[in-house]
Amino acid sequence: MDPSRNISTAALVGDNTPATTALPVDSGDRIGEVKRVTKETNVSVKINLDGSGIADSSTGIPFLDHMLDQLASHGLFDVHVKATGDIHIDDHHTNEDVALAIGTALLQALGDRKGINRFGNFSAPLDEALIHVSLLAGNNSHHIIEATFKAFARALRQATEYDPRRRGTVPRG
Repeated sequence: MDPSRNISTAALVGDNTPATTALPVDSGDRIGEVKRVTKETNVSVKINLDGSGIADSSTGIPFLDHMLDQLASHGLFDVHVKATGDIHIDDHHTNEDVALAIGTALLQALGDRKGINRFGNFSAPLDEALIHVSLLAGNNSHHIIEATFKAFARALRQATEYDPRRRGTVPRG
């Protein structure tokens, strides 16, 4: 881990041109923080890959908040998401921009990726829904999505954990 790495805050303004501000990180924690502002949304994300499963999400979309709670709880990540958007029209812009901000925050939090496992695999059965990579089985779409988030969180946790046998090297493609 490089304790001198930066966290960048990105915003899309006016013509959707990205603007980025870098904030120094003083600790060795793997933390990513992103602010994304578009014409439709205003999203702030902070994720700590070495957290304890703390979830603090407010997106205006209860099911998305629940899924972000699953990501935190099952991945043992600290996930903080605040989002406002044009959900009076529909929720797709908010869902999309939250996902983009989380992905960017994950990239930042991973830093140079030295010493991580890189791969993870997990199946998450939930009532009648079982999710395994390319297999989606079940009748309850809520449970299929929830099982997907839980499996994703567990697989991401496995992939981002340190492997002491790597001795700080970056896994190759």
